[in-house]
Amino acid sequence: MIEAIERAAVEAIERAVIYIPPDVKAALIKAYQEEENDVARAQLKSILDNIELAEKTMRPVCQDTGTITFYVDVGYEFPGVRYIRDSLINSVRVATQKIPLRPNSVHPFKNVNTGDNTGRYVPQIYWELVPGDSLKFTVVPKGGGSGYPTVLRMVPPGRGFDALREVVLDAVYRAGAMPCPPTIVGVGVGGGIDTAIFIAKKAATLRKIGTLNEDPELAVLEGELAKAINELGIGVMGLGGKTTVLAVHLDYSHRHPASYPVAVVFQCWASRRATAIVKPSGDFQVIQ
Repeated sequence: MIEAIERAAVEAIERAVIYIPPDVKAALIKAYQEEENDVARAQLKSILDNIELAEKTMRPVCQDTGTITFYVDVGYEFPGVRYIRDSLINSVRVATQKIPLRPNSVHPFKNVNTGDNTGRYVPQIYWELVPGDSLKFTVVPKGGGSGYPTVLRMVPPGRGFDALREVVLDAVYRAGAMPCPPTIVGVGVGGGIDTAIFIAKKAATLRKIGTLNEDPELAVLEGELAKAINELGIGVMGLGGKTTVLAVHLDYSHRHPASYPVAVVFQCWASRRATAIVKPSGDFQVIQ
C-alpha cells in the first residue's frame, strides 16, 4: 500500500505540473479567441504555445513548480491510513528529482533551502474523513507569485455584500500584474480568519472553471464580480485587454455575529491540479 500511494502521488504531481487541466485550457483559448487588444492577444498566444510545448516535451509548464499541497479525502475503511502522510511526503522528494521540480522549501529564519520541497508543514496536507474504503487526493502546486497579493480583511458586518465587493475589487486592482493574470480569484467569506483564507484557496485552486456556485445568489455575485474585475482593464500580465480573470469562485462559512472576514486568494493562469484515487487493492488512477 505504501508503494501504491507513493506511485499515485508522484504520477499526480507529474501530471499536475506538466498539463494544464482541460477546463483552464479551454478558458484560456476562449480568452484568446475573444481578445481584441493586440498586446494581450500576443501574450495569450505565448501562454497557449507554452502549454503546448510543455505537453510535447513533458516538462513543467512553469518554472515555479510551487509549494505542493495535498487535499486528502480518506475513507473510514481505507486499509492504508497509517501510510498516507509518510507516502505523500516521500512522493514529493521523489518527484523533485524525477520530474524535476524546482526546490521551493526555504526556512523562514535561516533562509536555507531543503532542496527536496519538504520541510516543516511542507508539503501542506489537508485531511477530511469520508465514507468508503478508498483514498482520494488532489495535488495542487501553488506558485509563490500568485500567493503574494493574498488579502484578508475584516469588514463591518453590517455592510455585507457591499464591503465584500470593495475588498475584492481593491485586492485585484492592487495586485495588478503580480499574480500573472489572467487569474482565478477565490473569495472566502465568514468563519474565522483561518477558515476564510482556507476556503478562498480551495475555491481558487480546486473548483473547475465553468461550474456554478451551488447557491444561485452567490452564482450571480460571482458573475458580477468577474465582469467588474475584467472592466478594470488590467488584462493579461497587466498589459491590458478584456480578460483579467478567468473566473471568480466564492465560498463561505457561517461566522460570528461580530466579525465578517473576507479573504481573496489568487491562482495564476497556470492553474495546476491532478487527482489520484487509490483503491483498497492498491490499484489507482490519476485524472485531471
